[in-house]
Amino acid sequence: MVENHLLFTKKVYEQLADRELSSGQPKILEYLYEHNGSVQKEIALACIIEPATVTSLLYRMEKSGMIERKTKDGNRRSLYVFLTEKGKEEARYVKKAFNTLSNLALNNFTNKEKEQFIEYLERVNKNLKEVSLNFDK
Repeated sequence: MVENHLLFTKKVYEQLADRELSSGQPKILEYLYEHNGSVQKEIALACIIEPATVTSLLYRMEKSGMIERKTKDGNRRSLYVFLTEKGKEEARYVKKAFNTLSNLALNNFTNKEKEQFIEYLERVNKNLKEVSLNFDK
């Protein structure tokens, strides 16, 4: 699983090499494309990135004009993250790269095999989220 993850990530960054995106930003762009106007905590949870790292990534994304943070519905306690037009363009490019690589990775799988594979991965994901490891015992 680790090897597949590393290979997929490497191929994604090869596809995105000319986009000037740092590690972690593609996942945030993909998430915001589907959940524009999210708070930072939601982004961190969904992308499985530490909140402090998300803070840093969002700062760089804001500096480069991909996102903007603003209040919503008069709630001044929370800042919501929105994609700018530049961010939406980058997100579309990222989604296309993810989809292309996913399709290539599942090449020669039947539709039934693809459905089963996705179901298995979802179960693995659920299991890993529920487990708490302590290697000192």
